[in-house]
Amino acid sequence: MPNAPYSSSSIQNDGVSSMAFRPLLHLLLPLCFHWIAEEMTVSVLVDVTTAALCPDGSTCSQVIYINGLQQTIVGIFKMVVLPVLGQLADEYGRKPLLMFTVSTSIFPFALLAWNKSKGYVYAYYVLRTISYIISQGSIFCISVAYVADVVEESKRAAAFSWITGLFSASHVLGNVLALFLPEKYIFEVSIALLIFGPVYMQLFLVETVRQAPRHDQRSTGCSKIFKVLQERYVSMKHAGTLVLNSSTLKGISIVSFFYELGMSGISGILLVLSLRSDPLHKQDYYLKAAFGFNKNQFSEILMMVGIGSIFSQILVLPLINPFVGEKLILCSALLASIAYALFYGLAWASWVPYLSASFGVIYVLVKPATYAIISKASSSSNQGKAQGFVAGIQSIASLLSPLAMSPLTSWFLSTDAPFNCKGFSIICASICMMIALCYAVFLKEEKPTNGESKNGIEDVEAPLIS
Repeated sequence: MPNAPYSSSSIQNDGVSSMAFRPLLHLLLPLCFHWIAEEMTVSVLVDVTTAALCPDGSTCSQVIYINGLQQTIVGIFKMVVLPVLGQLADEYGRKPLLMFTVSTSIFPFALLAWNKSKGYVYAYYVLRTISYIISQGSIFCISVAYVADVVEESKRAAAFSWITGLFSASHVLGNVLALFLPEKYIFEVSIALLIFGPVYMQLFLVETVRQAPRHDQRSTGCSKIFKVLQERYVSMKHAGTLVLNSSTLKGISIVSFFYELGMSGISGILLVLSLRSDPLHKQDYYLKAAFGFNKNQFSEILMMVGIGSIFSQILVLPLINPFVGEKLILCSALLASIAYALFYGLAWASWVPYLSASFGVIYVLVKPATYAIISKASSSSNQGKAQGFVAGIQSIASLLSPLAMSPLTSWFLSTDAPFNCKGFSIICASICMMIALCYAVFLKEEKPTNGESKNGIEDVEAPLIS
């Protein structure tokens, strides 16, 4: 018997009480604290790692190379780990997987809180790399699957936009908290908030998957390992078949791949988006090279996009979605991302990047609209598999994009450029998003078939919120 979402008989479909929203609240609250805790350490990590590895200089090439190596390793492993964690969330439950993924961030920061010497910083990078592999992207996938279990299909897009909106808001709150909190207490407060997340989930989060009884628990040694690997292979094969047999899931996978291919390239090019992930990188990014932008101007753009994206995700999308649907929102957001890229690539004056950044308020809706389309096209027992598989495809695009975009950017910012167009690589990235838009326009939104379930059994459980 396949695992199935939990349903509560105490909550009826003929009216939504405050009790009905508790599962969603118990998910969003610990996630918000988790993201705030991670963001508030970003500015301090720069000083800590530089002081430990390069105590004699303000810049540190060693940190740059370690960060680059870390991102490469994380990108490679995420391609496999994301789909697997999505499968495990379908089979073993959302709650244990969520608790596991959010807990992995505690240990790296605990090391730095204990000791900031060179050896501990290296150990931090090892543990943080493992943490990124497990948690980066998977928290969203499993959270989206959980929301699909407890929220009615017509209201999922709004719930997904609340998740992404709270993610944006948490980054702003984390930065504000880091400004007012003494630096010596930042890691301690961050660890306390990170511990709060899994503890809160353990106490209040309701499991939504009923586990099927498992047999052959006494098998040990090599046979058990072989069986686990065989189960993962079968589950991965099932996830691939699930996506390929659905025109909607196959189409949204292509859309996600090309969108991520273009947007990841732009994120690596613009210092605007690179400050957070790699603040020590060489200052030869496009905006600085083209217009001489300083840190204050980058901060202004980041703040403008951040506040606008919170508003559009938490308020605008839930209001317009019932009238226009996820597909139109997705197409509009992709169109905004194309305009965003073209204005940056063709920027002819220093005010144009501000105009371009304003489109970020719209293109941030790509993520929640994508989650909603995937969720609608998947049965309840396959939410984690579908979300994880598409996230794995996005990881492939994120890994491939910088390989082409970074050399192209350096070439056109140098004196050896074949023609004068410093933003040519960004224009190339916009072509990827144009391809994504073309596929999105012709995307067919289909309901999951009865045969989509692993054993061909249709899911009949009702959502908690309807």
